Amino acid sequence: MRTLISFCILISVKTFAQVFYRLELNWLSPVKSFNKIRLVIFLNHTSLYEPLFVCAAPNSFLWRLARKMVAPGADKTLNRPIVGLFWKIMAPGLISITRKRDSSWKKFLTAIQNRSVIVIAPEGRMKRASGLDSEGKPMTIRSGVAEIIPELEDGRILIAYSGGLHHVQHPGEHFPRLFKTIKLNLETIEIDDYKSLFKSQGIQLRKDIVADLEKRLKTNCPT
Repeated sequence: MRTLISFCILISVKTFAQVFYRLELNWLSPVKSFNKIRLVIFLNHTSLYEPLFVCAAPNSFLWRLARKMVAPGADKTLNRPIVGLFWKIMAPGLISITRKRDSSWKKFLTAIQNRSVIVIAPEGRMKRASGLDSEGKPMTIRSGVAEIIPELEDGRILIAYSGGLHHVQHPGEHFPRLFKTIKLNLETIEIDDYKSLFKSQGIQLRKDIVADLEKRLKTNCPT
């Protein structure tokens, strides 16, 4: 039942986005498919309205998300009475985590073992209009995603590069602006091919993955 409710919400959000927004979608890779996706990396996190981007996905992938998705979610967001409830219903696989490296992160890592699709926004917080986070610090990729990738053995990584949604909704605003153009670049990479880009191990490997994603974030997001 939870899966069906989640799928219906995802379809409703997709329909809403298709009716009220214009999506500019650009594929950066030769493979333009949502098949065999094991990990979704969402870059340029700017708004809680980013589920609008599900309008880029086929219904078959949304069904997989409803059934098999696991994702870390900020406890700050999930503890909100209305917003948090919506996210929990839409994505039952959300695992509440803090911004500290504590037991909540270990709980998330444990949950992904038997799941098909992992979704993560590796910056870990939302970019404000200033280009900084809520504490006035520069946005960076955090190393959590680099702990996940080495453990994956098959399938593909889907990197979603957001053009940003500040023109739709700034963090802290309750209602979105309608009839805007939203931009998304997508890139698929075979997990084995991505892992072969790096010759390092351990801590250095995590640093190298973070540096690579930082570079991709700066060069591949729509303007």
